[in-house]
Amino acid sequence: MKILIAEDNSLTLKIIQKTLEKKGFEVIATRDGMEAVQKIEEHSPEVVILDIMMPFYSGLEIVAKIKQDSTKVKVIVISDMGQQSVVDEAMRLGADEYILKPFSINTLLSYIQRLAVVPANA
Repeated sequence: MKILIAEDNSLTLKIIQKTLEKKGFEVIATRDGMEAVQKIEEHSPEVVILDIMMPFYSGLEIVAKIKQDSTKVKVIVISDMGQQSVVDEAMRLGADEYILKPFSINTLLSYIQRLAVVPANA
């Protein structure tokens, strides 16, 4: 399964990327919104993990674009923006999950498994 991660914090990106690769996922990583949009179009990932605050395009703009183009792609938003209005907007635009930073990598893995119907041993 292909998962795209768009996260501008290089440490967070690396931790998520390495963990998912160890679990056998094909991971496409990017640090800005413009590159994320390009890579989504090129690679057609099944799951997209997005930060909200990124250069060029915000995670919210990307959620809207993804859901406009395909409702099959599952979107998990990860952010330190916990204001209810931001969470509500992400969900209204079509995000499937919203995880507040800091978060447990196991929480992220469980969301991926549930959304993508991944076998429990993945």
